[in-house]
Amino acid sequence: MKKILTLFAVVGLFAFTGCSNNDDDVDYDTISGVFDVPNVSFTSENDYSKSVPNPSQYASDVILVYRSAGVETNGNRIWKLLPETYFTDDRGLDFTYTFQFSRDYIDIFMDGYDLDGVNSSYRLNQVFRIVIVPGDFLGTNKSVNKADYSDYNAVIKKYNINDKNVKELK
Repeated sequence: MKKILTLFAVVGLFAFTGCSNNDDDVDYDTISGVFDVPNVSFTSENDYSKSVPNPSQYASDVILVYRSAGVETNGNRIWKLLPETYFTDDRGLDFTYTFQFSRDYIDIFMDGYDLDGVNSSYRLNQVFRIVIVPGDFLGTNKSVNKADYSDYNAVIKKYNINDKNVKELK
């Protein structure tokens, strides 16, 4: 009889213990950031590139770079994820905005042929936004709800990044 009661107790323990569905945990110890790089002009003098210091603190951080493609009627900027390629009808002036980064620098540049011939509205006074998404060294941060990195607002929401106090990099 004692063995049956023990068996029922063990089975009851497993039956009434379930998985937690609490996914409201907030990570307060990771460091993320949002930085603007304003007034970037791509010319032959700067080899159609802009280099800024990398503000990331950890080697595992992920760097995303967005370009301001305009402003909505409510005043919010429209951000497009790099690399971003344009195919123009006039004279075949195809070009790409892209970036690369190292531990020390983030390089934003235009790539293509005859970049001086690209309309100045695409080359001069561009605004870029750098978003630092905290990474993890082990790669165990697997999620069913992956962020759509091409959507700036989805990234900000997914990683709970505060983009109200944006710092400028020059």
